[in-house]
Amino acid sequence: MKKSLKQLTRPNVWRLKPYSSARDEYKGVTASVFLDANENPYNAPFNRYPDPLQESVKAKLSRIKGVPADRIFLGNGSDEAIDLVFRAFCEPRVDNVVAIDPTYGMYQVCAEVNDVEYRKVLLDEHFQVTAERLLAATDAHTKAIFLCSPNNPTGNDLSRKEMERLLQEFDGLIVMDEAYNDFSEAPSFTQELERYPNIIVLQTFSKAWGCAAIRLGMAFASADIIAIFNKIKYPYNVNLLTQRQALEMLEEYDRIGQWIDTLKEERTRLLERFAQLPCTLRIFDTAANFFLARMTDAPRIYNYLVGEGIIVRNRHNVSLCANCLRVTIGTPDENRELLRALEAYKE
Repeated sequence: MKKSLKQLTRPNVWRLKPYSSARDEYKGVTASVFLDANENPYNAPFNRYPDPLQESVKAKLSRIKGVPADRIFLGNGSDEAIDLVFRAFCEPRVDNVVAIDPTYGMYQVCAEVNDVEYRKVLLDEHFQVTAERLLAATDAHTKAIFLCSPNNPTGNDLSRKEMERLLQEFDGLIVMDEAYNDFSEAPSFTQELERYPNIIVLQTFSKAWGCAAIRLGMAFASADIIAIFNKIKYPYNVNLLTQRQALEMLEEYDRIGQWIDTLKEERTRLLERFAQLPCTLRIFDTAANFFLARMTDAPRIYNYLVGEGIIVRNRHNVSLCANCLRVTIGTPDENRELLRALEAYKE
């Protein structure tokens, strides 16, 4: 039997009466004189607080994603939604979460900030994990399991079969981070919200959308889970400039698709050339806009590239990633510069 949302939510959060912002109180009314929020009447439009629920952005996003607006949360990067999972559902020093290892580091950071036990389940040699092993790490106080697919830093899609088994058998929340899903052939779990009411799907404007600077993350879940997020988030968590840029990008959705296709093509070319380098031992399968490669001496090669003005990510000290570099797919010119430098590298 699945736990109810009330059972999963921290009691104080369930009872919480949310802060009511000035912009929440007059909904449905057309107004032209705003004397309610102690704003400066000059310097429009930046003198006014932004829409606290980003309704215009959500309306456009809803049409593109095929998800009702009341099932969408927008935050200051995906990191805000990750943090809200802990704040809303995990009792400090009582509850715990389970996550794959290696994976995106912010899950553990947020767990530690919120004083919540973080349990790691090591991936196998193919960077996969079974539902059975993840479930074995849970107990009565496990509120959520964090999965990232395609995973960071490994780049691979996790097994759909194992993820679906988790969604069916785990009685808590499954947080599915799809930051890199736009580059993968795997279907998004945003289309499975009705089937799996315990899922929270994370996506972002930072990767395929080319908008890392505006810090806008998306969470898709049941309307009840989204309501809890909105209940405890800061009132004006997404600023006006971010909302405006997001609306512009949503109008140019076709261009995003072109970027994705170009990056996939460039990924294929770069992987072929990178595999031929004498300093490359192995390139792991990837479904993301980056790849993980095992090198002859990752720390030394990383430092060499820094000296050449080229920055990649050294993952040598990460679980299962000894002597690995993580390389993002750049422009053709950037990729040529990387290859030129590595072809000139001497052991």
